[in-house]
Amino acid sequence: MLNFIWLGLILLAVLLGGWNDRLPQVTEGAFDAAKAAVLEIALPLVGITALWLGMMRLAEKAGMIRSLARILRRPLRRLFPDVPADHPAMGSMLMNMAANMIGLTNAATPLGLRAMQDLERLNPHPGTATNAMCTFLAINTSSLQLLPMTAISILAAKGSANPSAIVSTALLATTCSTIAGITAVKLLERMRAFRVGSIRLPLPSDPSDPSDPSDPSDHPTEAPTVPASLPLWGRVLLVTFLATFGLLLWRLLSHPVAGGPSATGFVRFMNAFSILAIPFFLAGLPLYAALRRVPVYEEFVEGAREGFEVAVRIIPFLVAMLVAIKMFREAGGVELITRHIGPALAWIGFPPDLLPMALTRPLSGSASIGLFTDLVDTLGPDHLVTRMAATLMGSTETTLYVAAVYFGAVGVRRVRHAVAAGLLADLAGVIASVAICRLMWG
Repeated sequence: MLNFIWLGLILLAVLLGGWNDRLPQVTEGAFDAAKAAVLEIALPLVGITALWLGMMRLAEKAGMIRSLARILRRPLRRLFPDVPADHPAMGSMLMNMAANMIGLTNAATPLGLRAMQDLERLNPHPGTATNAMCTFLAINTSSLQLLPMTAISILAAKGSANPSAIVSTALLATTCSTIAGITAVKLLERMRAFRVGSIRLPLPSDPSDPSDPSDPSDHPTEAPTVPASLPLWGRVLLVTFLATFGLLLWRLLSHPVAGGPSATGFVRFMNAFSILAIPFFLAGLPLYAALRRVPVYEEFVEGAREGFEVAVRIIPFLVAMLVAIKMFREAGGVELITRHIGPALAWIGFPPDLLPMALTRPLSGSASIGLFTDLVDTLGPDHLVTRMAATLMGSTETTLYVAAVYFGAVGVRRVRHAVAAGLLADLAGVIASVAICRLMWG
């Protein structure tokens, strides 16, 4: 499906650019996007991915990921029946979902890349997305999160009387988009067009050929290790560490935090927790691994090296997708769609002012944030359409970007129904955002 989307965006960009006399902007946009994909996204992602995959290596060696997967085995088995219950992929996906839910986006992407790597080790058809991969991507693109911090921060900065008012609407809308995404991915995987058997796979090459993608040596699996149990003094030290976290959390709750003085107790708690989560995770995970007699420095470096390789591997996929998206935007594609279907949507109750952001959201995160900021400046931070846009920000995701990054990290080119399910989840999030906000503030 990405083949048709990518080619369609580029062809439409050239045709629209020629029609609108914007071919110079299309050309400049292509070069700017190629440069930004490497210098502004891929290179910073190298360091962040190395850091978090190093931490994931410690969590795996300390037995934390396997324990986490074991605790939530039953619900995960329903979502991912093809993944063994005690496989590291289960824990990796759980940690990614948890990071997304509490708004730790810098951690969520590297953790998601690690989850895709773990899923790829179970892939009998390298280069083609498995059902588990498609389901995992659909959950990510449905943007399941408890607190839309980006939207709240912008509303607070623009002087909203109650920036946290969108927390409940965003939670309801993201629940709708997640249910729609999971339902879509489970239904689409049964369709003949998306079955693995209906996709033409490359013929296996000579087993002695080192470049054979089906070579099991390309997908090594390490024998699980049983970490040492915690001694009594180690348990005391760990409890002291957690008590310190609780003390600092209480201290933050007693002071104003992001979200403004009108923030609810839930918002204040989530803000304070988000501030503490990453520093304590970065300190607590190596401490726990060390107490379980894991050589923390050596294992962290090994995981970071793996993270570096993963981040470099996604550069071609990023360049391809971002160039096509930028060319389409510079050619005036979004404006053209808005101009022609905006009146029809307004007739059924969809605000025309929200349409450009709804169309841009699956394509570009930075562009949708820019459109949201402009909407706040134009209509005001407490306008109904502004709150719809803020809710939309918290219930949808940049589907094409996520697909390019996650599948690019493991060399998957045949994404099957993953993008279709993600776009349907986005559509459900947009519809739910408008309907829920009208019900609450109509």
